[in-house]
Amino acid sequence: MHMKISDKSPHRHIRSQAAIIAVALSGAALLVPGIGTAFATPKAAHNAAVTIPTPPKDPAVAALVPASIRAKGSVSSAMDATYPPDEFVAANGSTIIGMDADFSAALGAVMGVKWVDVAATFDTIIAGLQANKFDVGNSSFTVTTQREKQVNFVTYFQAGEGYYVAKSSTLKLNDGLKSLCGRTVAVETGTTEQTDANSAVNLCKKAKQKPDTVLAFASQNEANLAIASGRAQVGFADSQVAGYIVQLAKGQFKLDGPAFGVAPYGFAFAKSSKLDAATLAAVKVLIKDGIYAKILDKWGVQAGAITKPVILL
Repeated sequence: MHMKISDKSPHRHIRSQAAIIAVALSGAALLVPGIGTAFATPKAAHNAAVTIPTPPKDPAVAALVPASIRAKGSVSSAMDATYPPDEFVAANGSTIIGMDADFSAALGAVMGVKWVDVAATFDTIIAGLQANKFDVGNSSFTVTTQREKQVNFVTYFQAGEGYYVAKSSTLKLNDGLKSLCGRTVAVETGTTEQTDANSAVNLCKKAKQKPDTVLAFASQNEANLAIASGRAQVGFADSQVAGYIVQLAKGQFKLDGPAFGVAPYGFAFAKSSKLDAATLAAVKVLIKDGIYAKILDKWGVQAGAITKPVILL
């Protein structure tokens, strides 16, 4: 999300069709764009009703779980739930579902300690980790140098960034961040896209072009609404999320240009946390036993798979 996001309370009432786009449960998910290439065409619709098998507890992994976590009996997993297909709210208006929610369930099973998903505004999660309010940030965090200074990461996925526009748009956004020059771009607060869109301002000035205007919103829903209403010209999100938004919009939006800026996602931990080692071991178990692939297949994001997760300090 990349890095993603901000306010994703699963209890927020969605009042407009434009806002519903980001959380609707019907429709097919696009595959993650081919790395460094154009957006991929979906091979099949995702099926949110598919049940992922519950993996057994792995004693070796469970032994790595810190005693403080075992004593508490659960892991608080902070998640911003307006970023489908990674994390969003189910039709009941409260349950968080998506790729990352499925990872929470599977990782908890392997570790022998349930991961409890907690709704949080994205740009408050890192501070919450540092204050011991949450045990893990599980919300499509793109690994960046700045974030690595604040938290540790266990990598588990990779994604690019992508643009989406109104169906009637004639823009041709084929030159990465330079494509934003002179445009009004909608992003979610706290995301990598917000950082990159802001960096494009200086990039455009250096190229002696009119800089982009960045509109940051508390949730992805609001960013989508800015495109639907014409307030902004370009929507900017993680590549698979942009594809999902377009698919669910049913003709209101379209993807524009190739994916770019591919980077890993990571589960985020406070620098003082000892939970990262157990999580890395659990991710490796899920990859080996095939549960990892099943989760990605369920949400149509197979192209973001990695084979060698690591801890980044």
